Amino acid sequence: MARPKKGSVVVLVGTRKGAFVFRSDARRKSWAVDGPHFLGCVVHNCVLDPRDNETVFASTYTEWFGADVRRTRNWGRTWQKTRGGVRYERGSGLSVKCVWSIQPGRATEPGVVYAGVDPAGLFRSEDGGITWAEVKGINRHATRKQWAPGAGGLIVHSILVDPHQSRRMYVGISAAGTFRTDDGGRAWKPCNKNVRADFQPNKFPRVGQCVHRLALGGAPNLLYQQNHCGVYRSDNAGEDWVDISRGLPSRFGFPIAVHPRDPRTVWVVPMKSAQYRFAPGGVLAAYRSTNAGRTWQKQGTGLPARNAYVTILRQAMSVDACDSVGVYFGTESGQIFYSRNEGREWHLMADSLPPVLSISAAVV
Repeated sequence: MARPKKGSVVVLVGTRKGAFVFRSDARRKSWAVDGPHFLGCVVHNCVLDPRDNETVFASTYTEWFGADVRRTRNWGRTWQKTRGGVRYERGSGLSVKCVWSIQPGRATEPGVVYAGVDPAGLFRSEDGGITWAEVKGINRHATRKQWAPGAGGLIVHSILVDPHQSRRMYVGISAAGTFRTDDGGRAWKPCNKNVRADFQPNKFPRVGQCVHRLALGGAPNLLYQQNHCGVYRSDNAGEDWVDISRGLPSRFGFPIAVHPRDPRTVWVVPMKSAQYRFAPGGVLAAYRSTNAGRTWQKQGTGLPARNAYVTILRQAMSVDACDSVGVYFGTESGQIFYSRNEGREWHLMADSLPPVLSISAAVV
């Protein structure tokens, strides 16, 4: 694929059978598609590095060849593998099954990239994804014996690099909870106060919560999460959390996305329940809050209003940074829906794809 023109919108899609790249101009009325890349591979995550708007990373997995992080600097004409893979150290008793999430580092740290894996671990590269090393502060955390796998596994699926604190990061682990470091990764603090774990005898444990997706709010110390047991906001860097589920049709869901310029605007797509993981009543809708979760508005115009028994997974929702923000989400049944006007109206971008695992939108 040729390099997209400046100002284009690109939507990178990871699926159970490869990766796809959709692109459009800023009007976002028609889309060209390139792919599949890595045909036959599970691609859990595919992201553009915002530091150069050119490098794309993809996490690939097959049962035969295992996991790797691939990278391209020519929009998929050629892809490079890692050198030595993403691996736990010998003697750790751990072995990487697959890479779930990829997060480029700060603009001030060129070459730094993070990866979250199953079984739960965080890895760091300092050479643009060529070689990888463990972040042992979280991988050998004292509470690790209390971590347990969710239905998707024991995974680091959310990696947040705090833009306001140069040494601060967060990870979301299912099912262990949210953890924060303030010293660049040496020490990690559980940050789960007031977050429920209804599936445990102790409903408010120190660790063991099943955070489904963690998101930065854009303002200092502001975080949001969609949890197995509710939607939450933290105003103090995860020191404690406020339940903001009231007004939603369900406390259960997987993805959450935040407006790139308004930290009070956030979107979720609720599912019926942990047992019935589909749109409530078969009516597909996103819900938007413009006041940091105090109230929610249903946004379903253009979405299927009947027989939509679909599931949207944790990484399968994203927003772009256009003047009128675009919102995107994909389903396990292979549809991608998007809005050009912040959720007020929805359109079908693609159908009959493999199950959608991740979506990442960007303006190049």
